[in-house]
Amino acid sequence: MLGAAQASATPAITAAQAEDNPDRLFAARDGESIRQAAALWKRRLVQHPADAESAWKLSRALYWLGANGPGSRDVRRPPLEEGIAAARRATAIAPAEPHGHFWLAANMGLLSELFGRREGLRHRSDIRRALEVVIAADPAYLHGAAQRALGRWYATVPAMFGGNKKAGEAHLRQSLALKRDSPITLVLLAELLLDTGRPDEARTQLTAAMAAPVDSDWAPEDQRFKARAKALLAALEAKAPR
Repeated sequence: MLGAAQASATPAITAAQAEDNPDRLFAARDGESIRQAAALWKRRLVQHPADAESAWKLSRALYWLGANGPGSRDVRRPPLEEGIAAARRATAIAPAEPHGHFWLAANMGLLSELFGRREGLRHRSDIRRALEVVIAADPAYLHGAAQRALGRWYATVPAMFGGNKKAGEAHLRQSLALKRDSPITLVLLAELLLDTGRPDEARTQLTAAMAAPVDSDWAPEDQRFKARAKALLAALEAKAPR
């Protein structure tokens, strides 16, 4: 929907290196390093208000904190809301670039997942519009992440508000064509298949998700979805005829 972690073997970063390069802090992918990176990108935006790159990277860092930070969903709301504001700033500075639009949709999408249907309906139009901009600019953006997110949007939004499960499946399969071994996309497709009464096809996707490698750029998310695949497979086995 829509952040990630690299290998824990990332070399230690000195204060001087971090000051010069928040990207290296972000690459370390732990809560404290992400917070430091976010602070540095905020500082850069104060110094350079038209810096679109710092704005979208700040939004990405805040999404990561909302997705992977500890605490209740109420604790995770503020970084996501701040991430939305940073992404809007990026899209205002560089409207033709996909990055700000993608992280706008990602932050809104996670808020919708955490806070339910009312939140989702509030953001639904902005999420779809942002993802459509990303796909128009770069259909393969982040190895199909925008296609996946739009597929999830169509699969979960009620039909009366624009949802369409066939369109959702099409976008998810387009995402898989770009990255066949994505545990996230495989699980989301499996959930749609289950929702449309195709358990055998869903089992195939879930088994593939379990076998897929963990992408170092999306490790926390991949691990979560692998756990989700395991739980769904167990539920399918429990329902299978004996």
